Amino acid sequence: MTQNRQAIVIGSGPNGLAAAITLAEAGMPVTVLEANAAPGGAVATEELTLPGFRHDVFSAVYPAAAASPVFARWPLERHGLAWVHPRRCYAHPLPDGRAAALSRDLDETVASLDALAPGDGAAWRAFAEPYLARFGAWRDTMMHGFPPVAGPARLLAGLGVHGMLAWARLLLTPAEAFATRLFDGDGARAWLYGSAMHGDVPPGGAGSAIAAVHLNLMGHAVGWPSPRGGAAALTSALVGHLTALGGRVVCGARVTAIRAERGRVVGVEVNGGEPVLAGLVIADVTPRALLALAGDSLPAGYAGELREYRYGSATLKVDWALSGPVPWTAPEAREAGTVHVGGDAQETLAALAPSGLPERPFLLFGQQSLADPTRAPAGRHTAWAYTHGPADADWDGYVERVEAQVERFAPGFRDLILARHVLPPADLERRNANLVHGDVGAGSYALDQLVFRPVARLSPYRTPVRGLYLGSAATFPGGSVHGVPGHAAARTALALERARRLVPLAGRRSG
Repeated sequence: MTQNRQAIVIGSGPNGLAAAITLAEAGMPVTVLEANAAPGGAVATEELTLPGFRHDVFSAVYPAAAASPVFARWPLERHGLAWVHPRRCYAHPLPDGRAAALSRDLDETVASLDALAPGDGAAWRAFAEPYLARFGAWRDTMMHGFPPVAGPARLLAGLGVHGMLAWARLLLTPAEAFATRLFDGDGARAWLYGSAMHGDVPPGGAGSAIAAVHLNLMGHAVGWPSPRGGAAALTSALVGHLTALGGRVVCGARVTAIRAERGRVVGVEVNGGEPVLAGLVIADVTPRALLALAGDSLPAGYAGELREYRYGSATLKVDWALSGPVPWTAPEAREAGTVHVGGDAQETLAALAPSGLPERPFLLFGQQSLADPTRAPAGRHTAWAYTHGPADADWDGYVERVEAQVERFAPGFRDLILARHVLPPADLERRNANLVHGDVGAGSYALDQLVFRPVARLSPYRTPVRGLYLGSAATFPGGSVHGVPGHAAARTALALERARRLVPLAGRRSG
């Protein structure tokens, strides 16, 4: 193989597509190679249960996509993307029939928390308002390529040294300690724990507070919307924009090897041996997959660091076709796109069983058809739930516990079930190789790995092989659907390739 200017992106998830669009914007010929029959990675929609019921196979709710500074640069609405917002972002029902709820409206959220314990809403307002007033700086700190510089500088300018030190302390604080310090009531604490439990770091772990706060601030700033018609509409819009720029996506093209010569990438092999030449390759894959594809081309030290990358909790996902809306006891839950099903604060924490699976699991429950009737036949509804646990747990029969937990807070739920579809961890990975052991977060978010993803280097996107870059959610700033890792990898690639072209030119001019 010989070097050429063609760029290859491996994988058509949101990061792969973001990388490809960024390269295409710079005028580079780019092809995305996707192993599956359709693009999108973990952003996909299918009729999993019954005809006419459109389920998001993996991810479903997109505050990070709505907040993404990368997606905001592109005219995705021209390619069919329309965000649908539920009446409330999420609700956290309590055993007494009440609920705490996050709304886009800060006043409404404050009222929800104050109704459970007077003063808790005011405490949230006092905490959140300074960050919401500077949400652009917050977003550019949390959702930027590594290392983020401009966002923290703007936060410092707005918050002052004392405020920035408080923000830095938040990075290290467990959600449990933060909630205990901020709130007097059990309901508001449960509300915060539920947001923290979207990730694999428990509320008692360092770094869990910043994750919970980030989700809630995004709710106020941009909401927790979903694409009209299903998650696949976001993929379709990204593919449409890439195509308009001259790029292309080829499905059914499984990359089986990345080839390099003399420390420089020269192309890939597809479907067991077909060579595709490329002078630049960006891989939207896990560290484990990069090791398998690049083989001996990667230096031993770098390969060893990739092997140490840790994956997060396993996931069980259940989708339902329902004959009607879920009959939640709490009125707020009947208006929410997402419901955190865990009970009071102690029950929510107790769902984090030290080993095995709890009798009453904590659930992330979605009901997008409430706000988007295109998801199901008239009068019918879709719903889904995630729950996390150890990768080696026995998941057989666990759906019964999941449905029993929903039934606690929505009596009559089981009577509405027309059909269900179950994806245990092994099936999640089988359908999407990036979901290792059913880890939907693309790697653990333990504090050390939150910052240095996947290796402790100034540029997590650049590999030691020239022209080969990693642009998946395994790189900073990590998971959620926002395209930042892929965009950052492409920008890094473009900058380095430009610098390499300028150095010989400068040498010729000086001579």
